Parts: sequence; C-alpha cells; structure tokens
Amino acid sequence: MNYYLIAGEASGDLHGSNLMKALKQHDSEAEFRYFGGDLMKAEGGTLKMHYSEMAFMGFIEVIANLGTVLKNIKLAKQDILENKPDVLILIDFPGFNLKIADFAKKQGIPVFYYISPKVWAWNQKRVLKIKKIVDRMFCILPFEVEFYRTWGMEVDYVGNPILDAIESNQPDSQFRLSNGLDERPLIALLPGSRRQELDRVLPEMLKTADRFPNCQFAIAGAPSFSEKDYQKYLGDKKIPVIVNATYNLLMNAEAAVVTSGTATLETALLKTPQVVVYKGNPISIGIARMLVNIKYISLVNLVMNDDVVKELIQEDCSGKKIGDELDLILHDQKYRAAMMQKYDKLAVRMGAPGASGRAAELMLKYLQGSAR
Repeated sequence: MNYYLIAGEASGDLHGSNLMKALKQHDSEAEFRYFGGDLMKAEGGTLKMHYSEMAFMGFIEVIANLGTVLKNIKLAKQDILENKPDVLILIDFPGFNLKIADFAKKQGIPVFYYISPKVWAWNQKRVLKIKKIVDRMFCILPFEVEFYRTWGMEVDYVGNPILDAIESNQPDSQFRLSNGLDERPLIALLPGSRRQELDRVLPEMLKTADRFPNCQFAIAGAPSFSEKDYQKYLGDKKIPVIVNATYNLLMNAEAAVVTSGTATLETALLKTPQVVVYKGNPISIGIARMLVNIKYISLVNLVMNDDVVKELIQEDCSGKKIGDELDLILHDQKYRAAMMQKYDKLAVRMGAPGASGRAAELMLKYLQGSAR
C-alpha cells in the first residue's frame, strides 16, 4: 500500500519512523511519502519536507510565520492530490494536520490519526470536528480513551511508542569516552528542537552550570540545528553538544533539565530525575493560560495526575530556580527517592512496548476491512 505520513516535529519523526518500520513488517509492499525528518528518511520512501521547516509553536509564533505555514499546507494538499495515497497517517501536530485531514477526507482518502491532538487540554469541542474528518484515532496516553468516549467517539489505545524507542536503543558502554566526558556526575540539558526554545530556554539552562563546579554538563542537540546554532549561546563554556544519542546521554546522567514535551516522558521512563522547564512568547503564554484547562504541562505529571516532577514555566524558568531544583535532585536523597518511586508507578501505568506494531497491525486491518 501507499502510505502518506505527516510529522511536524522531532518527536513525530521518531514515532513516524518506528511506525514505518512496523508497517514494513506487516506489509511487504509498503511505500512511503512523508513530511518528517531524518529518522523517517532512514526508513526509506520520499521525504517531501523536513519538519525543521514546519515547527512553529505558540500563537504569536504561528502568526509571525503564517505565510510559511499556509504555503506548507498548500504544498501538502497538492502533493497528496497528485500522489493519491491509500491512506493518510497524521502524527500529532494538530494545527497543521487537522487542516490536511479535512482536505483528505473530502478527497475520499482514509484518514488515520496516530498520537491524538491534545484536545483534552483546551477547546474540547474540536472532538466534534475530529469525528467528522478522522476515520480512526490511535491514542498513546491511557486517559485519552475515556476522554474520547465521553464525546461519543471510540478510539484505539495502542500503548506508547516511546517504550518501543527506548527498548530498541542500544546502550553505549563507551558513551562517556567517545564524547569527551569524565566520571564526574553528568547533568543533561534538553532544550528542545524548536528555534524559539533555544532562544528562550537554553540560556536559562546554561546559567546553572557555574553553580555546580563538581558536575559536568552536556546538551542533547537536535539534528535540525548545527553546532554554530548552539555555540552562540555557549560562549566560552566548554559544554559538549551531543547529537543523536539523547537516550544514552540520559542513561548516563544524574539529573536532567528538560523542555516540556515528549522528552519529559522519555526522561522519566529512562529513570533520570528531572526538572521540566518552558518559556515562550509572553503573549502566547498569556493566551494559553486563559484557554488551557489542565493542571500540568509535562506529560509525566499529566499521565500520573500528580506532582511527579517540578515544572518551571515562564517567569519561574530562571537559572536560579532551575539550579535550586537541581540541588534538591542531586543532594536531597529523600526528594530524589520519592521521584524515582513515582517513576516506577508511571512505568507500570504506561504498559509494555509494542505500540508501533499494534498500531501498524490495526491500521492494516482497518484498511483491509477486517477490524471490528
């Protein structure tokens, strides 16, 4: 079958690549065309656009780049129309993907949505639109099934693909040596994969380095950025930027500072104590605070509905407050142990690996008309 996938950011690229791998195992004639990234490209097929040209987050950021966004939407519609795929598989990225879903549905193309938009966070009535334009929804967070059911929509819960990615990761016993790291405690900095995250969050992360002279720091670099992109923030600080090895970085770290997103859940499942941070455009954040109806921003706390990790948002995202939290994680054993115990409960709630395979198998059954 011909599959057309759209992933608009780094996490979508990761999950898209694992889904593609699973689809190939179930469909020997699978062909792919997609908006995605380097990981999806490694699985074959045709990369139409890289997510680095698409990832804008926040109300003001989207408005500022509206011309580019509309151009990308037009390109996607045209390309889908020209290639007539057997199915369109959309991966999160709702602002873009829901518009494409509406278009594809009108063209008679089956629409599958893998990794639900966070409609439970704000404007829940969007579910009514989703029911009309999405044929099947494949969810990765356990509480989403009941949420959709309250709106009269049955969805498939397939588990979380992060577990697949972690299971397939190969631990590197030479990681420290090959990246110039010594045996001092390591603190991992995960600033994210969007330009505005580097601009606003990384400088605050870096302010903590001088406070912990007995530790060493390393940045998890995004493949979409160059070394020069990071160097302008580093100045004379000798902090390595390590690309394509985030899991091994976290596995070697005593603690991590993580920008809110999928990485917070990955960090927790890898059992690395963390502080979650986020800082956006003040106007965007102000609008979000009026609209969003959730208690937490990190996936770890959302899944557990508990204060598992500290969240430092906007004005609280400062070098001093990040450092205070790291100090607790590193030196208060009771505090650290409590976080790790909650991590164990999170792992149980998230279930077993295999989400990508389950999703691929269900997708094929639905396409072949054999799923009920």
